[in-house]
Amino acid sequence: AVGRAAAAAAAAAVEDGPRLDEVESLVAQSREAGMTVELSVQGELRPYTPEVEQTAYRVVQEALTNVHKHAAGAKTWVRLAHRGAEVAMQVENGPSDGGAADAGLPSGGNGLVGMRERVLGLGGVFVSGPTDAGGFRVSAVLPAEPGA
Repeated sequence: AVGRAAAAAAAAAVEDGPRLDEVESLVAQSREAGMTVELSVQGELRPYTPEVEQTAYRVVQEALTNVHKHAAGAKTWVRLAHRGAEVAMQVENGPSDGGAADAGLPSGGNGLVGMRERVLGLGGVFVSGPTDAGGFRVSAVLPAEPGA
């Protein structure tokens, strides 16, 4: 009985977590904190499994937090693409203006290693690193139906 209750609580926590339709609010928080950020969405938003929804949201959240912490003043682009059997997300910033600031935004608490582990755990692809323009890019692609 205890095991069933714990499993039910864990499932409810996953279902009640952040969702992709909340990314627009996340971008708005970054704008309110002074970041110049553009959001583009390709394809139609559709429901994904709770694990995919949360992981996609957390990748964007953590990447935006990293921009705030490590590249203050940098112009940033958030791209979401809903494509057939997958959803892709990318957060890219240009070069920093040299200032460093922690805007106090909530972090997913994972960092790049945690993001990579979550994405790979769902059968996705994760790439991050510096850009030729002097910024940084985080990209992830998640299967719409992990394990399918």
